[in-house]
Amino acid sequence: MHHREIPLTLLILMFISTSEEICISRHHITAVEGEPFYLKCCPSSSEHKNKTTTIKWYKNESHGPTELRSGGSPRIILHDYVLEFWPVEMDDSGSYSCRMGNDTQAWKLNVIRRSKNSCFTEKQVISKVVEVKKTLQVPCENNYFQNLANRTSLYKDCEKIDFNFNLNLKKIAEFKDGGYYTCVFFLHHAGKLFNVTKTFNITIIGDHSSIIPALLGPKLTQVKVELGKDTQLNCSALLNEKDVVYWNTWRENGSDPNVHEEEGTRIRTPDGKWLASKTLRIENVNEKNLNFLYNCTVASKGGTDTKSFILLRKDMADIPGHVFTRGMIVAALISVSIVCLVIMGVIYRVDLALFYRHFTGRDETLTDGKTYDAFVSYLKECRPENGEEYTFAVEILPRVLEKHFGYKLCIFERDVVPGRAVVDEIHSLIEKSRRLIIVLSKSYMSNEVRYELESGLHEALVERKIKIILIEFTPVGDFTFLPQSLKLLKSHRVLKWKAEKSLSYNSRFWKNLRYLMPAKTVKPCGDESEVLPVLSQA
Repeated sequence: MHHREIPLTLLILMFISTSEEICISRHHITAVEGEPFYLKCCPSSSEHKNKTTTIKWYKNESHGPTELRSGGSPRIILHDYVLEFWPVEMDDSGSYSCRMGNDTQAWKLNVIRRSKNSCFTEKQVISKVVEVKKTLQVPCENNYFQNLANRTSLYKDCEKIDFNFNLNLKKIAEFKDGGYYTCVFFLHHAGKLFNVTKTFNITIIGDHSSIIPALLGPKLTQVKVELGKDTQLNCSALLNEKDVVYWNTWRENGSDPNVHEEEGTRIRTPDGKWLASKTLRIENVNEKNLNFLYNCTVASKGGTDTKSFILLRKDMADIPGHVFTRGMIVAALISVSIVCLVIMGVIYRVDLALFYRHFTGRDETLTDGKTYDAFVSYLKECRPENGEEYTFAVEILPRVLEKHFGYKLCIFERDVVPGRAVVDEIHSLIEKSRRLIIVLSKSYMSNEVRYELESGLHEALVERKIKIILIEFTPVGDFTFLPQSLKLLKSHRVLKWKAEKSLSYNSRFWKNLRYLMPAKTVKPCGDESEVLPVLSQA
């Protein structure tokens, strides 16, 4: 061993022996390729007092466990309770265990590839939401490697920023502060330089009292017009009560006499904001109106937002009268046929989609790497007033979707292993699921299901790896207790359980639910009854 490495090794041993909080108790662990990584046993109190206990490390191979020994690999170092990787590589993925006397601890390590086009890996990002004008804090801390780092750098969106904040960036949040913040810890080991990263995805949201006004639609809209005809330009904006919307049509030689700004309309939204609309009417369009920008602006104390409209001449081709007449007849017939097909398609779209899946044998679950078809979120308290909802979630749904239609569900009562960290386990299970089924009732929003809902919304909005299905088991009426971000999802849909009407496996409820579930080859069980036990709707 070189004399330079002796102090570093002593520092590592001292830090390992005195830091109990760096023990890793989670069973499933993810590491990034090319970064230093460690596993540490957490000895029981009896084994901790026994100083003579021998500690052995194993990697479980296909032929059985293989004991890891010091010197077996220059990358892998054993320090009693700690197994270090300098660095961890893709081949290190697998199951590891350590034995201390009668105690055994096991982990399943998944090494993911480092992103080649970014300074961080998206699967290792910690998401934080900060309200504007509140404290934004980015803690560059690492329990194990921080004391070994000779310097630490902070990057925002992979661009280095000044970092003189004693390992913590702390400031008043502004909207421009949103982005990805990456802490990089630089470590020297065996004459080589390594780095460990920790990344936060910071989202800045507006306060509850006001919003930044914004015009709806693209910033530039082209409108095709015919000379001599009238046209209307409509401008809509989401704003606060005292914000204003107006048109700017002024030219150097004055305004056009055929351009008129009409009175606007305002509608109050359910969350207390305003949706305003203002129309610009242009009568008898002429050459002067073409290729000129008509600007619509929304103004507030916090600034302005502007979008533009430009009028372009519509190309008109000369068509013979008889050709035009025949064309119109054919177009009318085709239109009627298309309308009929569309109406039939809308009415029977679910049946057609299910038939298409069955006919083609389509299965979208084969290559996505997910374990479950859906994670079921429901009210966990089985009290008399919500007993039927509980039975529906843990008995009826699994009986129909799993035993009859061949899906695999993740049920909290059944699939969460006791003794593990519930929050981490739920987040991991939702990541492994293709859908999040929420069984809604008036008592749904409780502390036990809030994290399930927030994790599902994060996967749906940020990661875009899950779709949400809402089942209204009992009439809710008012959905204001759900997060506003749920309305941003284009994929969510509410299915209503209608007691006796929903009992048969061929009912509209189960067809709609199968339609929203991932396409999968179905092998129904012949033993299952075609009618479910009766559950009330109240």
